[in-house]
Amino acid sequence: MTQKKTVERQIGVALWRQIADRIRLSIANGDYDQAGMVPPEIKLASQFGVNRHTVRSALASLADEGLVEAIQGRGTMVRRKERLSFPISRRTRLSQGLSNQVRNIQSTLLFHEELPATPEIAAALTLSLGEKLIRMDTTSSADGRQVSYATSYFPAHRFPDMVEHFSQLNSITKSFAAQGLADYVRISTEIVARHADADELATLRLSAGAIVLETIAVNADPDGVPVQFSRSRFAADRVTLKLET
Repeated sequence: MTQKKTVERQIGVALWRQIADRIRLSIANGDYDQAGMVPPEIKLASQFGVNRHTVRSALASLADEGLVEAIQGRGTMVRRKERLSFPISRRTRLSQGLSNQVRNIQSTLLFHEELPATPEIAAALTLSLGEKLIRMDTTSSADGRQVSYATSYFPAHRFPDMVEHFSQLNSITKSFAAQGLADYVRISTEIVARHADADELATLRLSAGAIVLETIAVNADPDGVPVQFSRSRFAADRVTLKLET
């Protein structure tokens, strides 16, 4: 007997989005590996207790992500199921963490500004309230697939040329080094999972209802002085975060 999969009604999240999330998770878990195909629409509709139009909307959103593909006369084929494993450790570096899994990693600066430190960031970076910060919004791709979207803050008095160096080097690690900081370490990381907002959906090229893993992190120099506060969002169907101690 086919086990009934539940969706929640009247919670503010469309049924097709909930179904897309569950199919996405099943693909990531390898549930469809043997056949390489997502179950037929009529079977999914029965499992979730919805009509076929709702299932069709969920599959269309996953097709937009490049996760599945409708094949005429065959059904819906799984196109991509692998997730990258990104280690979070004392020295967390995106390029090093993914280098043995992909051929090319590219980081791009989307936005930057100078602004006063808010209470949260001032406390994290041990700065005075209102002290000048440099904010950079960046996105990183692995073999052409968007995997992360980060907002980082740096003390402006210590790293006044962060934007200029990153624009040339496309690397925070190299930009630190260009300003005299040869090494830095992770001193705290918090991780939460949630639905992506509109900005994250567009930047990471996700469909509505997709899940992101958000890390809130502080990096410090070898003397323990904080140098970076960041919020990084990873596409949950593309990246697994691996905590290493």
